[in-house]
Amino acid sequence: MRWRNRTRSRNVEDRRHQRGPGLNLGRLPIPRGRGGLLTLLIMMGLIWALGGNPLSLLTGGGGGGSAGLGGATGLERASTVEDDEAAAFISTVLADTEKVWGDLFRASGNTYQPPKLVLFRNSTSSGCGFASSATGPFYCPADEKIYIDLSFFDQLARDLDAPGDFAQAYVLAHEVAHHVQHLLGTTDKVHGARKRVSETEYNRLSVKLELQADFLAGVWAHHAQARWRILEPGDIEEAIRAAGAIGDDRLQKQSKGYVVPDSFTHGTSAQRVHWFRKGFETGDVSQGDTFGARDL
Repeated sequence: MRWRNRTRSRNVEDRRHQRGPGLNLGRLPIPRGRGGLLTLLIMMGLIWALGGNPLSLLTGGGGGGSAGLGGATGLERASTVEDDEAAAFISTVLADTEKVWGDLFRASGNTYQPPKLVLFRNSTSSGCGFASSATGPFYCPADEKIYIDLSFFDQLARDLDAPGDFAQAYVLAHEVAHHVQHLLGTTDKVHGARKRVSETEYNRLSVKLELQADFLAGVWAHHAQARWRILEPGDIEEAIRAAGAIGDDRLQKQSKGYVVPDSFTHGTSAQRVHWFRKGFETGDVSQGDTFGARDL
């Protein structure tokens, strides 16, 4: 994908360097009296193991304020060149989604409000609760933010056999599509049905919602290619491979050895590929009515 030396989004909240919430070194009490020295050494060892500066206990360092998310914790992990490059790439793709969806909303008489992208490693907090690398990328409608642990892209390439930069772009475009669905009210309609229908029927609605997000990711790719000629040979194949890799049937087969269609929430590999491809080929948002499709 052609992305270098292009505009990056400013709607990125970078939490990659935080190892965890809430340890304020500047306010930890220094133990005194009998056994105090041993306790102090244990505490200093714990802080060192967590990546902090154990001398902060003696100097009162640590920033002086609360070390919650978004602030300086003193417990930071170093960046790597690869990590920073991945962050630069994904922020460039986000900028492309902002321009494409801004234009499409404007053409329909609406205003697009872009989501924030939170980059993190291991774990963080979100408006939808605790987030960890195990949850994979997700969109939280409560705070209108997308959460991505960049290590997911390593897993996508290594464990799911879906490498490539455009595979990563597809993943982000899919989550941005969930934001589009949120703005259009589609997400609320689906979630609102949860108490009125059976679990099996709700899973079917969830599948339709996810497949529509795949379609909208394809719509983004269509317009991004038309506007900036971002695609290189093999890029669409990378996205299609990624869409197929995260189908419910394939994931269940890998993890359980068998498939339970009634428990699907994201769609089969074939369905995800079909709807992404349709969005890319048409670029027409009106053709993404997965809820009215008879084959779902």
